[in-house]
Amino acid sequence: MKPIWAVGLMTGTVLDGNIDVALLRTNGETLEEFGAYKLAPYSSSIRDMLAETLAQARDWNFSGEEPAIFAEAEDALTRAQSAAVLDLLAQAGLSPSDVGIIGFHGQSVLHRAPQPGRKGATRQLGNGALMHALTGIKVAYDFRSADVRAGGQGAPLAALYHQALLRKIGATDGKTAVLNLGGVANITYWDGGDRLIAFDTGPANAPINDFVKSLGRGEMDVDGAMALRGKVDEGRLAKLLTHPYLSAPYPKSLDRFDFLASMADGLSAEDGAATLTAFTTGAVGKALDLLPQRPDRLIVAGGGRHNPAIMAMLKTRAKVDAVSAEAAGWRGDAIEAECFAFLAVRVLRGLPISFPTTTGAPRPMTGGMLAT
Repeated sequence: MKPIWAVGLMTGTVLDGNIDVALLRTNGETLEEFGAYKLAPYSSSIRDMLAETLAQARDWNFSGEEPAIFAEAEDALTRAQSAAVLDLLAQAGLSPSDVGIIGFHGQSVLHRAPQPGRKGATRQLGNGALMHALTGIKVAYDFRSADVRAGGQGAPLAALYHQALLRKIGATDGKTAVLNLGGVANITYWDGGDRLIAFDTGPANAPINDFVKSLGRGEMDVDGAMALRGKVDEGRLAKLLTHPYLSAPYPKSLDRFDFLASMADGLSAEDGAATLTAFTTGAVGKALDLLPQRPDRLIVAGGGRHNPAIMAMLKTRAKVDAVSAEAAGWRGDAIEAECFAFLAVRVLRGLPISFPTTTGAPRPMTGGMLAT
């Protein structure tokens, strides 16, 4: 198949208030051209609604009827993201007819990993049919559900795109891995051959952000300033790093709320931020020890790469060199949106988007729904 223009959309569980929108020209295997990219802010009303939706999702916990707010939030976010797509196309001088497909991840509101004897469950809000009607473009959506129904984790899904990025820069010897720091942290390892591994390493920004918010100190630890001023509670950290998830074999995945800001209860603002940051990076170190070959270098994507405290502690706590996505020539803020553009083309072609070594699916899974 010849490469086509695809639009990817992503909004993370960290609820930073932005829609990531990116254009990518690809055939779902190779990366032909990187197109326009933008952050499209949600209105404050939608952002507040999504925060309430996540809270109600936790109370619901896949039991009984879904909260009524799900339908309201799904409609609002689908309309906002459709408008963001059309705005990006106008900015790029393209019309909807120039685009082959949209990759619409939607908003994750709850994710439950499978357990022995129990399949997992996952819920992303996003109305692909409505987006198709609003934009006139084919839409791939609901990327995770088929994988979960088959017994997989449904996450992480970025491994194939990370692999394509690594291939593009010639990082094919297994010594460089990709770390994404969103609400949760996930890693992709590729040995340059057939072995592609991905899993969630632990929390990333979510507990730190929630801790800062709980103190009324803003939305996040801007520039890692609080953590850099603080002192890590080494005793508490040592206990946190014994959490069974961290040493469990992959594949494995997390919900945004599996690790909470309460891990820092009783600590000062600075010491709490430092300790949570050390836990995030220490968990990455334990994850690296699980891989067939411990990478020498991490290319870091996601919002966490902007936090100097995290980047510094990756070296001291995870014992690995870490560079930002930009240092590798990538567009760090666009990677997740680009990923879903890439996966959308694979859905269109009927190609697998997850594998036993990335989500624990029983076989390579095609996944995704198409609205045409």
